[in-house]
Amino acid sequence: VQLQASGGGLVQAGSSLRLSCAASGRTFSNYAMGWFRQAPGKEREFVAAIASSGGATYYADFVKGRFTISRDNAKNTVFLQMNSLKPEDTAVYYCAAAFRDHIGVAAPMYQYWGQGTLVTVSS
Repeated sequence: VQLQASGGGLVQAGSSLRLSCAASGRTFSNYAMGWFRQAPGKEREFVAAIASSGGATYYADFVKGRFTISRDNAKNTVFLQMNSLKPEDTAVYYCAAAFRDHIGVAAPMYQYWGQGTLVTVSS
């Protein structure tokens, strides 16, 4: 699976962004999808995940109520809607694909990774 993330940018605190991740090469609906992020000087961390069918989602506590993950299996795309952005959300955001039905929260569960898209939130 090849993954291409897009939608990052520079925004002010309180703003919204929608990240997209387009997949190609394999049957997208066979893959659970996740978003991770890595801030400068920090470890990569889990943000959100969605099951292969889209029927279940899971979020890190620090984004609950602000971020929404969704997918369109007909368009081979997963989205991350980010609202009420905070300066601490500044990071490179990566989408990832796991050949499984159910949600995974650990990075080693994911076999394929996109190149990342930078989100910068100014105060």
